Amino acid sequence: LKLKLISEGLFEQSHKLTIPKYPKVIGVLTSGTSAAFKDICNVINRRAPYVKIILRSVIVQGNDASRTIIEGIEDFNSYENVDVIILSRGGGSIEDLWCFNDESVARAIADSRIPVISGVGHEIDFTIADFVSDLRAPTPSSAAELATPNRDDLLIDLDRQTADLKAIFTGSLSA
Repeated sequence: LKLKLISEGLFEQSHKLTIPKYPKVIGVLTSGTSAAFKDICNVINRRAPYVKIILRSVIVQGNDASRTIIEGIEDFNSYENVDVIILSRGGGSIEDLWCFNDESVARAIADSRIPVISGVGHEIDFTIADFVSDLRAPTPSSAAELATPNRDDLLIDLDRQTADLKAIFTGSLSA
């Protein structure tokens, strides 16, 4: 499957969508009761508390998982005001993560008009979804970090720009 999708160009950088720098709405596809979802919410709320999080709870393991993941991607694409999608689940055995190696899931990610960040498993886990997604994160928490700017960094930049503007105006008024 990997070779087939490579030959179709689905892993190519030119196929990838740009992750928005300042998302307003992040759609999360994962189990609503999972630690992964709690971690994602904690990271987003710390880094960018102004970002709206929309959960589309999906099954992330077993026979129905692929179908619900595909439906979730399609739902967010029809919703139209989601800026980026995080597809995630915590770690597990390769069998637990197998739905993220499904060809239909890979094609749904590739067809998404909304950028998809995959945060599946732990740092050592790689799935087909990771290769097709627009950005791979090693963990669900990392996916949340990659999806959001750090508010504290933004405030530091704003303070620096304010000081620069004050210096420019002060210099203009003195001249």
